[in-house]
Amino acid sequence: MTLTREQTAWFAETFTALADNVELAVLGKRHVVELVLAAAISGGHVLLEDYPGTGKTALARTIAQTFRGTSSRIQFTPDLLPGDVTGITVYDQKRGEFEFHAGPVFAHVVLADEINRASPKTQSALLEVMEEGNVTVDGVTRSVGRPFLVMATQNPVEQAGTYRLPEAQLDRFMVKTSIGYPDDASTLRILQGVARPRGPVPAIVETSTLETMGELSREVFVNPLLLDYLVRLVNATRTATEVRLGVSVRGAMSLSRLAMTWAAAHGRSYVTPDDVRDLVDPAFAHRMVLEPEAEFDGVTAGAVLAQILLDVPVPVENGAA
Repeated sequence: MTLTREQTAWFAETFTALADNVELAVLGKRHVVELVLAAAISGGHVLLEDYPGTGKTALARTIAQTFRGTSSRIQFTPDLLPGDVTGITVYDQKRGEFEFHAGPVFAHVVLADEINRASPKTQSALLEVMEEGNVTVDGVTRSVGRPFLVMATQNPVEQAGTYRLPEAQLDRFMVKTSIGYPDDASTLRILQGVARPRGPVPAIVETSTLETMGELSREVFVNPLLLDYLVRLVNATRTATEVRLGVSVRGAMSLSRLAMTWAAAHGRSYVTPDDVRDLVDPAFAHRMVLEPEAEFDGVTAGAVLAQILLDVPVPVENGAA
């Protein structure tokens, strides 16, 4: 079953309204806003890596405000403990029993600010919840609910006192992107608004709407030729001479899901080769581990992916049925 014309139109209109709402606070970054929204609808998580002061936290906070659900913010520091993220079990002397105190991870949208400043042990506390939406404390597994989105931020500078995210955790982020500095026109609008501070952006949808959009996106048609193209792209990342560790099956599934949402967001009930090609870098680059010699020579994962896109033939037929 594929999306009807009415469902496709509703999806695209709602997605545009969400992006417009987020842009009230994050100016001049339409593509990044749409990418983050698509990941959220697809049930994925987002890693924002950029220089200080580019609006990473503002984007995450605005996304949380746009969805009418609970949100929390965790400031990751070297002394943060896993229990500070997931919650702890405390003995209640009056009642004579143990009581669970939920941590900030029990929210619809969780902002993990400067995630690379916490120890690997604390970072790993997010592994289970990011993959399965559950938290296990003292042998008891609890669900954090749906929808669930982790938006993590990290700075590529000031590396003293930081801990690199392990590959297993990076693989659980559907996309990794950066905001970058705004253009001159957007910067001028930001400066003009300094003297007129605004409150939080309004919530325009319910959390149930987000779940409905996620369910509809799964009905987007993907031509078998496109799936074969995706498999060939993944295999190319594993055989490239500059790459030590290529893209996982989870990465391939993430790109497939993201492309389906991306197609619906742009008013189509089917995925095209351009959808896949547009999303390869944010979905694959952070999952690749390069050879030390290649890194020393200045090779980047993005450059490797760009060459792979040139080398792997694109399906001739359109993505439509």
